[in-house]
Amino acid sequence: MARTIVGVLRGGTSSEYDLSLKTGAAILNALPEEQYDTRDILIDKSGLWHSRGMPVDPARALQQIDIVVSGLHGGIGEDGTVQRILDRLGVPYAGSAPLPSALSLNKVRATEVLRHAGLRMPRSASFVARSSMDTGEMARLVFSEFGPPYIVKPPLEGASNGILIAASVVDLPQVLADVLDTFGAAIVEEYLVGEDATVGIIEDFRNEEVYALPPVHIVVPDNAEILHFAHHMQGGHHHLVPSDFSMKHKKELISMAKHAHRALGLSDFSRSDFIVTNRGPYLLEVNSLPGLHEHASFPKMLESVGSSVKGFLEHAVGLAKG
Repeated sequence: MARTIVGVLRGGTSSEYDLSLKTGAAILNALPEEQYDTRDILIDKSGLWHSRGMPVDPARALQQIDIVVSGLHGGIGEDGTVQRILDRLGVPYAGSAPLPSALSLNKVRATEVLRHAGLRMPRSASFVARSSMDTGEMARLVFSEFGPPYIVKPPLEGASNGILIAASVVDLPQVLADVLDTFGAAIVEEYLVGEDATVGIIEDFRNEEVYALPPVHIVVPDNAEILHFAHHMQGGHHHLVPSDFSMKHKKELISMAKHAHRALGLSDFSRSDFIVTNRGPYLLEVNSLPGLHEHASFPKMLESVGSSVKGFLEHAVGLAKG
């Protein structure tokens, strides 16, 4: 029987380039050679595609590819750009379509949709660098809505990149300025005290239309206030699964992750991140492309239900084939 030719995309234009290399390598290593002929397709930081070590245009890189599985995190990999290229060339792929991908990546737009869908999220305000307000005025506006401390983050980054903390409203203008100068836009979010959690979603898995993997409790190092980009790259945090959350909170996390997946119109799979407080879970964001590298939570969730990255990828290829 002929092997399925799978193009594995990795690299990309975002700050998560190195994480994408790791996820892409995990995909290449997990798909068994007797069933799949994998092709390593690198997109460099400038957006140039490479196949067999040579720069090529996307159409050339994707010639004879049966299915694409993307390991691209953020940037063109999750803002709909690559999905539009694949749609234009008629190449099937695992994951969400261009518009839902772009929507979930943009934290400002996604929050509007998710709140409208009734999901509980931290209070927040968003700003752009070209605003007529200065950062002092922005800080006063935020303070009139909710009090400190504050989480300040860019709206289009992932893996905790660019996140800063403002302990007081006095600190907020400078922190806002730092994020706006670097990224051009910023979200100010109320700092909620609680435990980090994440839930993976897989469609048409184990006889369920929308299957939720068990919630993971992410334990950050004792000296860290939040999960930082370095933790994703180097580890240092721990994944507890089965988690130590109450059964009530586990059910809420699963229900919210399923609801968020549907509300954003995502396909095939996703991963939702939460903070679990004394008042219950709050949804922080939804990722259309879960990480599969060694420090990611998704492989731990799969293992906890007797599956694996290999099993997940074979299922994802099946979903892409339709």
